[in-house]
Amino acid sequence: MLVPKYYEDLEIMHENTMPYRAYYIPASCNMGPLVEDRFSSDRTICLNGTWKFQYFDSLYDLQDRFYEPGFDLDRFQEVEVPGNWQNYGYDSHQYTNVRYPIPLDPPYVPQENPCGAYVYKFDYKKQADAPRAYLNFEGVDSCFYVWINGKYVGYSQVSHATSEFDVTDVLIDGENTLAVLVLKWCDGTYLEDQDKFRMSGIFRDVYLLRRPENVVYDYFVTTTLGRSDATVTVRASYIGEEVPVKVTLCDEKNREVACGMFAKSEKSGYTHQAILSVKEPKLWNPEQPYLYTMVLKSAGEVITDRVGIREICIKDAVIYVNGAPVKFKGVNRHDSDPVTGFVVGAAQMKKDLQLMKQHNFNAIRTSHYPNVPYFYQLCDAYGFFVIGEADNESHGTEAQYLKDSSWENASRRWNERIADNPEFILATVDRTKLCVHREKNRPCVVIWSMGNECAYGCTFEEALKWTKQFDPSRLTCYESSIYQSEKRTYDCSNIDIFSRMYPELEEIDTYMEQNPEKPFLLIEYCHAMGNGPGDLEDYFRKIDQYDKLCGGFVWEWCDHAVYRGETLDGKTMYCYGGDFGEEVHDGNFCVDGLVYPDRTPHTGLKEYWNVYRPARVVSFEQESGSLCLKNYMNAVDLKDYLFLTYEVTCDGIVTEQGKVILQESILPRMEGKISLPITVPESGKCYLKIGYHLKCGTNLMEENSSLGFDEILLKNEDGQNRQAVALLAMQERNGSIHVSETDRLLLIQTDQFLYCYNKLSGMFEQVTIEGKEQFDAPMELNIWRAPTDNDRRIKDEWIRAGYDRSHSRAYKTEWIMQEEKVQIHSRLSVSAVALQKVLEIDVAWEISGRGELSVKMHVRKDTEFPELPRFGIRLFLKGEYETIRFYGLGPHESYRDKYHSCSHGLYESSVEEQHEDYIRPQENGSHTDCDYMVLKKGNQAFAAVSPTTFSFNVSYYTQEELTAKAHNFELEKSGSTIVCLDYAQNGIGSNSCGPRLQKEYRFDQEEFTFQMKILVGKNWCYR
Repeated sequence: MLVPKYYEDLEIMHENTMPYRAYYIPASCNMGPLVEDRFSSDRTICLNGTWKFQYFDSLYDLQDRFYEPGFDLDRFQEVEVPGNWQNYGYDSHQYTNVRYPIPLDPPYVPQENPCGAYVYKFDYKKQADAPRAYLNFEGVDSCFYVWINGKYVGYSQVSHATSEFDVTDVLIDGENTLAVLVLKWCDGTYLEDQDKFRMSGIFRDVYLLRRPENVVYDYFVTTTLGRSDATVTVRASYIGEEVPVKVTLCDEKNREVACGMFAKSEKSGYTHQAILSVKEPKLWNPEQPYLYTMVLKSAGEVITDRVGIREICIKDAVIYVNGAPVKFKGVNRHDSDPVTGFVVGAAQMKKDLQLMKQHNFNAIRTSHYPNVPYFYQLCDAYGFFVIGEADNESHGTEAQYLKDSSWENASRRWNERIADNPEFILATVDRTKLCVHREKNRPCVVIWSMGNECAYGCTFEEALKWTKQFDPSRLTCYESSIYQSEKRTYDCSNIDIFSRMYPELEEIDTYMEQNPEKPFLLIEYCHAMGNGPGDLEDYFRKIDQYDKLCGGFVWEWCDHAVYRGETLDGKTMYCYGGDFGEEVHDGNFCVDGLVYPDRTPHTGLKEYWNVYRPARVVSFEQESGSLCLKNYMNAVDLKDYLFLTYEVTCDGIVTEQGKVILQESILPRMEGKISLPITVPESGKCYLKIGYHLKCGTNLMEENSSLGFDEILLKNEDGQNRQAVALLAMQERNGSIHVSETDRLLLIQTDQFLYCYNKLSGMFEQVTIEGKEQFDAPMELNIWRAPTDNDRRIKDEWIRAGYDRSHSRAYKTEWIMQEEKVQIHSRLSVSAVALQKVLEIDVAWEISGRGELSVKMHVRKDTEFPELPRFGIRLFLKGEYETIRFYGLGPHESYRDKYHSCSHGLYESSVEEQHEDYIRPQENGSHTDCDYMVLKKGNQAFAAVSPTTFSFNVSYYTQEELTAKAHNFELEKSGSTIVCLDYAQNGIGSNSCGPRLQKEYRFDQEEFTFQMKILVGKNWCYR
């Protein structure tokens, strides 16, 4: 074997790497902070680019000393670094959430360990003023060995951490050969079991730093606040000998506000420090991310960094930043790109941050590992709180085989193999130090997280102890601390925040009733998988209720998927777990974000945007026009942050609109009143919509950007939608009706239409208008929906109850003719083969002389059955209707618990646009609280209206097609226009990983009445 087995040695995580330090990019002079432009520094040599690469299925297949100068590289291919070798076409992708992709046998990994050999040649010339050279790898999965010019340089692991080597003595002037051997698995694999695709290789930047012999090596900036000033303390240590260093602090206009020199001070492991005083400081927070520029200048080098002055602390279990209580409006974010995998550049980071800012987020958890260093610098500048999380997750130990597999026993024994195993203390503390040291100067980082889903034990006790001793200026959290064995009492005293994943709302109430000493943080909540989440507003209200509930981080930001090109008809193909022939995988559980892989927003992101709007209407007195607003920002005055727009609509038509500039302050968490007199129409359904808009543009958002809205139902003499009233009104008679009957059918006919009623099913089999059949299939009673990802648990009960294969049957049908109308009465039931009746229905149909079809159903449900997915009528209209117009909640999909980003209005779109194209097909595109809807195709029209509001879907895809297909690119249109007219649907929730759907959103009514009027083939109803 070419290399020693460090990859299975818990005593060796690194060999010949440099000590822990803060991240920075030096230069010969002040070249600015050097964030995404860092390689413009004259002291960097970027080694990204085209490398030579050869993949081996096993480390034992690699027998040649490929790292030696002059080695024949003819068998090597050219690849781009950074990159993942699975994206080069080698090995295969694998997605797994909890289970390890290898046997659970730490620290050992499979003998046939795949590996990749990399070779890169570059020119180098030693500089007299910066003779030392340091080689940096910012991300390599999972471990790697390094050679330069045939000489061994070192070894390192921890995939998402920076590894730095002093390569001064192995470089030569002229061409140099850098060789790297990367292994797919190592003992660190057991600590990197994050919920993500597993990919391998050099996936982050590689570069050299040129530095003087004697220079500042590490520094730590902390800030404390006084009454009218702030103290900025900069502690530092050198490499080589001490040299004079001037520390200068400038404001955003480049005016010097403080300066000093490093002086000796043996504090907290540093040898020198400078203490700077700033008068009348401008403080950093996400809403006002003010940054000072700090310059560390020595004779041979300049380090330029940015400093945010802020303090975070806990008082009475409430988190304060700069003396004000704060709420985290956060999201969990992985590094993920459908094309480049783990390789994420500055452009995509900025796109993510811009979308987050535009949708009212103020915090990010770097789940579940450190991001690239300049990501945090972007968060400093753009204004985000960050939970800095160590690269540590041993979730797979939970999946060990146990004779007693109950969750109670599994959770108690979860910590045995790693978290409470002293052999892993060194590795755990190392990962913590790598995270904390590198990002310790970032003002955005306010909380250190020890990792994710490992359970708790001695390893984390030591990591937390070190963290609090080293950096008492920040808070700590570790959600998995609750998973302990019963062997001893564990020390959680160094955990500042009690954090939980996906708690039920009642659990939060229970915690608060105990008068807790620690704040409560929703470290993950509102699982955003597929069509969801549906419980954002409920959690918002709970967060607003308790000061000690400091906010939460939605899981998660983006769908993880691998781009596999396009189908022949141009559909994008995204693949997930199981699409690569993996033995162990977790399907589409990685497709669980607020945005699609290409960062197109899901409707769930729009929902978050409006739930977490910066202000809310507390009350509106229609008679006086007094409007009360509450400021939900942490730090800024609403008067300075936003302006209002308002519009009054009647049946979707704007009757009045305007703009309001706030004249009086409304401070954070406070309420204020404005006068907004409006004129309300006497009849029609009228709403007042208050819009919130950004007053001044920022570096991520344009002036006037929409920040959310409130909607208020207005009172008038007649609050009914007038178009709906007109459609419901009985039209004049039009000719006589003839009824004929067979054992199976009732035929209701005029010279204009023919209605064919099936007496066996209690539904209409066909409608013919002016000789043209309108249906491609008989009308159905419908209680099934294509399960959403958040139905993944209740779905099994629905299938067991036969909801997916149920049908109606009629027991008795009677009819009468009365005043040019035919009235049909049937008694029905809905059931599936081998099961009892789910529903009993008393249905009355009425057909007018003009062909208007009205129905009233009284429904009783057997309470033995679970809640219904939906209840309504499904129609298969012939051909593809083109446009849809409706009055209700829009413009995008809405459900009984997921509608807060929608408003009442008159909306029109193509039928195609009604389909929300989730990667795994599922129920989508419903609109709730509707008064009427109208479809049109040429001179054909179809309308539905009800005296009570209803829900509907319109799609070219059947629910059977959506249920059966695993990927959206596999969907085939039905050729029909499928219309579902629903009394109601079950809510959405977030039960894919979160709690069960709240009771108030479950469709479990025992008895209800459903009314609808259907107008087929009448062009006059489209207006």
